Amino acid sequence: MRIFSFFERSARSFQQNRNYSTFLVIFAVSGGGLVAYSESKSSHGVYNVEPSQVDAKKKKVVVLGTGWAGTTFLRNLDSSLYDVQVVSPRNYFAFTPLLPSVTCGTVEARSVVEPIRRICEKKSGNIQFWEAECIKIDPASNKVLCRSNLNANSEQNKEFFVDYDYLVVAMGARVNTFNTPGVTENCHFLKELEDAQKIRRSIMDCFEKASLPNLSEEERKRQLHFVIVGGGPTGVEFAAALHDFVRDDLVRLYPMLKDLVKITVVEAGDQILSMFDKRIGSFAVDKFQRDGIDVKTGYMVVSVSDKAISMKLRSGETISVPYGMAVWSTGIGTRPIIMEFMKQIGQTNRRVLATDEWLRVEGCDGVYALGDCASIQQRKVMEDISAIFKLADKDKSGTLTVAEFQDVIDDICERYPQVELYLKAKQMRNAADLLNLSTGNDKDGSKELDIAGFKQALAPVDSQMKILPATAQVAAQQGVYLAKCFNQMKERELDPEGPPRFRGTGRHRFRPFRYRHLGQFAPLGGEQTAAQLPGDWISIGHSSQWLWYSVYASKQVSWRTRMLVISDWGRRFIFGRDSSCI
Repeated sequence: MRIFSFFERSARSFQQNRNYSTFLVIFAVSGGGLVAYSESKSSHGVYNVEPSQVDAKKKKVVVLGTGWAGTTFLRNLDSSLYDVQVVSPRNYFAFTPLLPSVTCGTVEARSVVEPIRRICEKKSGNIQFWEAECIKIDPASNKVLCRSNLNANSEQNKEFFVDYDYLVVAMGARVNTFNTPGVTENCHFLKELEDAQKIRRSIMDCFEKASLPNLSEEERKRQLHFVIVGGGPTGVEFAAALHDFVRDDLVRLYPMLKDLVKITVVEAGDQILSMFDKRIGSFAVDKFQRDGIDVKTGYMVVSVSDKAISMKLRSGETISVPYGMAVWSTGIGTRPIIMEFMKQIGQTNRRVLATDEWLRVEGCDGVYALGDCASIQQRKVMEDISAIFKLADKDKSGTLTVAEFQDVIDDICERYPQVELYLKAKQMRNAADLLNLSTGNDKDGSKELDIAGFKQALAPVDSQMKILPATAQVAAQQGVYLAKCFNQMKERELDPEGPPRFRGTGRHRFRPFRYRHLGQFAPLGGEQTAAQLPGDWISIGHSSQWLWYSVYASKQVSWRTRMLVISDWGRRFIFGRDSSCI
């Protein structure tokens, strides 16, 4: 009776509050325990999601996004330690490296997706997921404003707030059109699963239109001209996949059209696959030329209409090229929600969110950002050169010996990865070689270096600072790293494992994030793939294609998707690709 009286008094008190109009309490008493959950609705129609009593003592972690970064973080997080809530406009994770295969029916769309709720089901602890879009981040009050994407009725479209103690921003990026007129209206993108499905239908529509009896020869050629704007990995892989689809499957279904099909890759730079070794770019161009794929380098698209693409050459001449389908794959841009958030925290002059080496958003406590929406702002050695010198000068003599510098070089390399990169680039064995540039040959390590000489020795080091590429590999590694930090949060408060604080006392709680490049692939069609692996190892051919199969199968997030993808590959070998317009 006391419990019921308590809830009666609470309900009366709550209803008297002018800011709220509804109050719901669900409770159960079992073995002396009480479970309660509440939802509240403000007078402005915005719901507030409040934590359950069971997890009231746990820190609330809100994850925005279910892409590579967000999903990898979620899969590796010990969710029993936190009250985890996930917000995303899509309720699945998509294996994006296989999207070019989806466009041509090599792999089915459902084979490369894993429902987020299935991932949450396998985790310990209670993980809540809302299929909604974050429309505003409020770091001052530790809230995010979300809006449901479901258009069933007006009540379900109400906005709601979600409180957080830790916010993980992993919202990815959007396609960068460079404000080119007509791109959004007339071009396909290849960023999401829905994009791949639209391209697949559009390819078949072009062939079906071209086969109609009332079209002229010029109109048939236009319908069967496929233009890919962007010579990066996605554009090149799609061009190769489309060529294989046409050569292996569609020419048998549309024999009268086989001589009219044309595929063109347009690149504004000097070569395609510029992020790969030049040998791979040259091989790709040669192979495309043998396959009949037209590669246009040095062409910049200035506008796109519904039937033609206008391109500008370096000579200043502008040409118009008719097309049937165009795919725009020229890089990524910042989402509007991220741009608005950057304005709030004073990062207006940047392309993406700036984080430190621990993936913490600069200027925001408890906010982390990873994946394509953020970039690590690596601290420069020269900014802390005096503090480094002071820490290394243990005898306070005002000079450094090579031996003294050797004692702190490991901590310096861990805090400033550009030091290690510089040593490798200059083929130096250790820090002694670096200081010898200023002290001369110092075999016994007795020569000493003052602050001016120390600055001179380390001045070129910051030239090795690099911005990490916006790839799935980087996002996945960041997700694993951040989840590990969250799992060890309490432990590292007492026993920090990071490098010393050169400006301050003690050590950092965690080691900074270090990206480890595991290699990259560029499928070129005809069961041939170019692979660039660590150690400057280049492999091009059929053996690399089988390595590509093995790696992509092993990287699937579940055995279900792994078996589906492998079975799709087997089906394609036996029966060919599906050409249905569905």
